[in-house]
Amino acid sequence: MKTTVKSLKKGDWFTKKDLSDPTEMQVWIRGDYDRSSKRYSIICFGDINKEQFVKPETTAYTDFTF
Repeated sequence: MKTTVKSLKKGDWFTKKDLSDPTEMQVWIRGDYDRSSKRYSIICFGDINKEQFVKPETTAYTDFTF
């Protein structure tokens, strides 16, 4: 299912690409909203030290088997 990072709840899993069977490194978890940069924190499931900040309109795919 195609959606945006903004519409996900904190802790929801998603992928950046439309994948049916992603690896651990392709799954991301939505984190907190940073008001100063107006972006959401996302953390890689396979490596918790890998964090990115993305715009709220960033596409997220939630329909996958993990």
